[in-house]
Amino acid sequence: MPVPLAERLRPHTLNELIGQEHLTGEGSILRKSIEQGKVPSMILWGPPGVGKTTIANIIAHTLDSPFYTLSAISSGVKEVREVIELAKNQEKAILFIDEIHRFNKSQQDALLGAVEKGTITLIGATTENPSFEVNSALLSRSQVYVLKSLSEKAMTDLLEDALQRDEWLQQQTIELKETAALIRISGGDGRKLLNLLELVVQAAGNTSPIIITDEFVMQVAQQKVALYDKQGEQHYDIISAFIKSIRGSDPNGAVYWLARMLAGGEDIKFIARRMVILASEDIGNANPNALLLANACFDAVNKIGNPEARIILSQCAVYLAGSAKSNASYLAIDEAIALVQQHGDLPVPFHLRNAPTKLMKEQGYSKGYQYSHDYALNFSAQEYLPDALSGRPIYKPGRNAREEEIRKFLQQRWKDKYNY
Repeated sequence: MPVPLAERLRPHTLNELIGQEHLTGEGSILRKSIEQGKVPSMILWGPPGVGKTTIANIIAHTLDSPFYTLSAISSGVKEVREVIELAKNQEKAILFIDEIHRFNKSQQDALLGAVEKGTITLIGATTENPSFEVNSALLSRSQVYVLKSLSEKAMTDLLEDALQRDEWLQQQTIELKETAALIRISGGDGRKLLNLLELVVQAAGNTSPIIITDEFVMQVAQQKVALYDKQGEQHYDIISAFIKSIRGSDPNGAVYWLARMLAGGEDIKFIARRMVILASEDIGNANPNALLLANACFDAVNKIGNPEARIILSQCAVYLAGSAKSNASYLAIDEAIALVQQHGDLPVPFHLRNAPTKLMKEQGYSKGYQYSHDYALNFSAQEYLPDALSGRPIYKPGRNAREEEIRKFLQQRWKDKYNY
């Protein structure tokens, strides 16, 4: 059996696919696009073994399109350009790039023109947040679809489907007595689940019937049930516990969950990056030094690496947990974005507009603008918002020592306009 079970059972149609119903179930947006033959370039983002490659293959099979596959690990700009040249002479060619987050900027840029012109339909697969790993130009030309770890029900369905469909498994007499260990060890990864099932059946040898129990699975796997799987559901649960411990000002919880991630082999850059985000989202101007330290931590772990990076990560986590908290800036930008969406492109007040030409000056651009440094306290109480939003406070300082200083400053300056 040279071909692994997971590959032998790879679905060829949407109806055969197990899991990801939010994307491929009846009436879902991606399913409609596939059935209508109007598939956009897309990024499939999700953990390993949840169907990213399978969905790409189903799309190509359903549309009967030329299908090219590249791996970002072994391919570069040369290979990308070769595929694009081939695609110019074909219609609806699909280029699937696995682990697209591993492409650097120049490699990703090589795709832009072909995607924009429709020479190829790009399907990229990534386990990393595309907002961080895919450049904005390529991201803006692609639809991002988020895939989820397979649920316990989906994993159970996958096991039953394997026993019913695979010819080799059908030749055995198999009693699936317990499934908890298979499912827990696999951590929402369908490929890992099927390959583990195959390994367990092979380990049983000529036994008949083959009775699969949790104890036997554990013996074959030669490991305890994973307390942390950096590619599975625990990855998301434990980083969530880590962030919430810091947000909740508990350094004990923070370092414990940090240790769990480190013991599980989590990417230290992923941990450090999440602390940079938290430093701004949950601490902000309550302690501006938090962002500086978190950013320095991110730089340092990249330079130092394991095992010493654990010390730097611990220092940063403890500092952030012990810092005053404020999400005022985070709430402010979200409210501002909501106002933009609600009110559209409100005109910039004339006194705030730049007037580089004579015509603009004649039309009143920049007329009446008061240069703050010409006034007492370097402040002029003029309008800085569009007329429709005049007097509406968007940033509301948090209740902490540093932002109370900001509140006091703003109250002194804007006492007649904003209620701080």
